[in-house]
Amino acid sequence: MFVPPPQPRLPQHVSFPGGMTPILLDTSNTVSHPSGPEYQLAVAEGIYYLQDDLHLATPPLHPSEHHTANPNPLATAPRPPTTGLKLSLSWMNPRRPPPMYNIATSGSTRSNLATSIIKESEKESRSSHETSSDGLAAHPTNASAAKTPVFGEDNALLTPAIGKDSAKRKKPKTSIVKSNSSFISRVMPHEAMTKRIQEHTTDGLFVFANINRAFQWLDLSPNNESKAQHVIKILFTKAHMLCHDINAFTKGPNHLDIIMGASTADIMWFEAFSQKYARINKNAVINPSPIYQIKWLPGSENLFLAAHMDGTLIVYDKERDDAAFVPEESHPLVSHSKGSDKDHRPLLVRKSVNSRNQKSNPVASWKISNHRINDLAFSPDCRHLAVVTEDGFLHIIDYLNEQLKDIYPSYYGAFLCVCWSPDGKYILTGGQDDLASIWSLTERRLVARCPGHHSWVSSVAFDPWRCDERNYRFGSVGEDRRLLLWDFNAAMLHRPKAVRLSTSSHAPLARHRTESQATTRFRSDSNLTTAESVDGEGMVEHPVESRTRTAELPPVMSKVIDEDPMSWLGFEEDYIITACAQGHIRLWARPQEATNSSQVDLHS
Repeated sequence: MFVPPPQPRLPQHVSFPGGMTPILLDTSNTVSHPSGPEYQLAVAEGIYYLQDDLHLATPPLHPSEHHTANPNPLATAPRPPTTGLKLSLSWMNPRRPPPMYNIATSGSTRSNLATSIIKESEKESRSSHETSSDGLAAHPTNASAAKTPVFGEDNALLTPAIGKDSAKRKKPKTSIVKSNSSFISRVMPHEAMTKRIQEHTTDGLFVFANINRAFQWLDLSPNNESKAQHVIKILFTKAHMLCHDINAFTKGPNHLDIIMGASTADIMWFEAFSQKYARINKNAVINPSPIYQIKWLPGSENLFLAAHMDGTLIVYDKERDDAAFVPEESHPLVSHSKGSDKDHRPLLVRKSVNSRNQKSNPVASWKISNHRINDLAFSPDCRHLAVVTEDGFLHIIDYLNEQLKDIYPSYYGAFLCVCWSPDGKYILTGGQDDLASIWSLTERRLVARCPGHHSWVSSVAFDPWRCDERNYRFGSVGEDRRLLLWDFNAAMLHRPKAVRLSTSSHAPLARHRTESQATTRFRSDSNLTTAESVDGEGMVEHPVESRTRTAELPPVMSKVIDEDPMSWLGFEEDYIITACAQGHIRLWARPQEATNSSQVDLHS
């Protein structure tokens, strides 16, 4: 009797002709629980230890993409851009706010926050206790949204969409499981997906992750014993998902709106519980440039902001149809480096939110740079937008009024990441200068540079559970595979006497700077200590500050925590969560005694 031989075992890696880089096959996720001193983080408040190490299986390129690969590391053949592993977290039960938000700076803020928490307790169908992808809890955002003007509220053409009854919301119609679209390659739902969702819709932690052409929905609830098993996994044909975001305003036990931005410029609106989706900017009808970052507008059910790689910010409405976009204003954008040209407009409004033409997307379109937008973040008071670009500038935008307020240059190279402090007083950036930098919104200046990384800083985040009105804790991860933690008190960061007087006033003064021929590289000029006004609307373009004249802040902890470059960092009440470019998600449990004591006395 002939017995057929067993199926051959596939090697863990496959190689393509021509000596191309081997690519990991798409296998199942794995989870481990390593232990030992190398998996611990020693900080003043105690020892953080690695609780879970989840490795997401990374799919290879789609067969139709293989011809674009080139073994030459210097080749310029087109390949889909990638951002490594990016996460969005959603706690399904109302979470206790961090201590930072119990110490409000004003009575109105404290009152609004208390009202918000009470309402959320009474209406569990829409919880504002969401944590954003940058690690900051959304309590102040939703609390402040009650007293902050909503974007586009002055335009009557947008008012019906903004105030529409949630029960009559437009929903995506196409089932992602049954879709025959060539845009989606494969969908793999868990066999018991419905049961798993129902078990944790009121008490659990759902995590959404994009890495290359894969998008995964994970259940990392503390009581879940099968964290390696995805709830649903989506593979795209040629598109790499570069970014995504959860709508905290519409989130409920049976509803999760997720928006994704792709390397093909497509935007996918995915409703997780119904497993249905819709595509926006399909076939790049509005903008053909890949989307590098995407965020829901605070307090909005429909509007979200997409940062395209051509330096354009576009506000879309998920309920509006797309149409070929013709800019209403098409003046050329002049580089920031030409500071003597008073006629240039660093923020070019190609379509205003107040436009009378709101029948189709986009709702608004702004051009801020000729280079890629690397990251963006909304302030906790929902009034400002921080944007960092590849040409090495931090832009502070009053997005409600579509006005650029400040432009800050990096010490060297591009800015790669940005976030706000929980109270909105400080902005934190990281980039190719291997530094984390702290900027003051109210003082409009660089507060401190934070050296310690040995390579590019890829993600920064504040820890709201270890912040109060005086002390701040934040962290950063980078290409050097390190996690750094920092503590700072605003009172200890004194300005040097030589420059203290020159920064006390924001009066426009002349500036002279030697420009490098490479527009994406800037170095410090020790003669620069003042800011230069570039228009009559209050916008200030700040000079590069010398490192020798700026306060430096050393880290309180620095450690290599992964084998691959890091791509994401977030802080939760019980964990520090990190992610690397090759698919590792690591949960670092906080010291138990420190977690409890921090609720009463921070930095004791």
